[in-house]
Amino acid sequence: SVLSRYENQITILSDYLEEFPETDEPVWILGRQHHLNTDKSKLLLDVSARLWFTYRRKFSPIGGTGPSSDAGWGCMLRCGQMMLAQALICRHLGRDWQWEKHKKQPEEYHRILRCFLDRKDCCYSIHQMAQMGVGEGKSIGEWFGPNTVAQVLKKLALFDEWNSLAVYVSMDNTVVIEDIKKMCWCPPQSSSSAPRSSLGCSRSAAGLCPGWKPLLLIIPLRLGINHINPVYIDAFRECFKMPQSLGALGGKPNNAYYFIGFLGNELIYLDPHTTQSFVDWEENGTVDDESFHCQQAPHRMKIMNLDPSVALGFFCKEECDFDNWCSLVQKEILKQQSLRMFELVQKHPPHWPPFIPPTKPEVTTTGA
Repeated sequence: SVLSRYENQITILSDYLEEFPETDEPVWILGRQHHLNTDKSKLLLDVSARLWFTYRRKFSPIGGTGPSSDAGWGCMLRCGQMMLAQALICRHLGRDWQWEKHKKQPEEYHRILRCFLDRKDCCYSIHQMAQMGVGEGKSIGEWFGPNTVAQVLKKLALFDEWNSLAVYVSMDNTVVIEDIKKMCWCPPQSSSSAPRSSLGCSRSAAGLCPGWKPLLLIIPLRLGINHINPVYIDAFRECFKMPQSLGALGGKPNNAYYFIGFLGNELIYLDPHTTQSFVDWEENGTVDDESFHCQQAPHRMKIMNLDPSVALGFFCKEECDFDNWCSLVQKEILKQQSLRMFELVQKHPPHWPPFIPPTKPEVTTTGA
């Protein structure tokens, strides 16, 4: 009954800005630059190609007896799904892949979409995320913050052998290059008897690891106390210019958005606060996908209205992508000698606990 109040909710945003203004300033969307005066339609196509996850209703109850809608509480989980989906699009289809309504899409696209459908057997469903959140101290139906969503995605990715992502969530505003390379590179194996390596990599037919596991890098940050500190704004915007950008999770207290770019001092975001009906896949494995793409001009909000608790996302398919990202961070983010948004260090800090790459937990059944 509590959730039913949100079924038809209308999001009222005091700082919602309708159309894009007439301006010569470039628009940045996930590492791509667009110019409103010359290719506005290309910009809107780029936005609509992103997978858009919103509140849903009438799915099977979470945990069997839990809620059958996430309206009112699942917005940050949906934003986490959007960031991860963008990583999988880059992984399988490339950053420049475009979606068009009614156009036949590759099998990989439908397989990605099936990962996120609201079913208990889909690896990144609202069911899986909500139940994995219990281990992070969040009851089902409780609102998540950016860091909690990052930790949940990190755990769920261990069970996802098809995408085989290495998910690194930074601690204490610090990204450790040594730890990431340790996690993404599978060690050479002397024996091919075991089907999987100690890091959970899929082996090739020869029993050797295929090399670098594609990296999803999430950096939870606090960019101020009650409001975002203006000193971080330039560096925050620079992150959306990087070719590895997956945008940012954040928003306002109890109101999460998926930020995908910026125009001047305004952030561009996809809003999960629309309640749609549950969609399942067809018998042939395809998904009626029109409701998974936002086909309107995206929302915008002033950067200074952003809550200071955010999480940046980046995707590095190859090691050279990560090396390039490190160079860009040194050049664009760490060049300021005052307050740094985060630190990038080569070696694991000696006062930290040893870094152990996460592995899939053994799951045992009791016959239940």
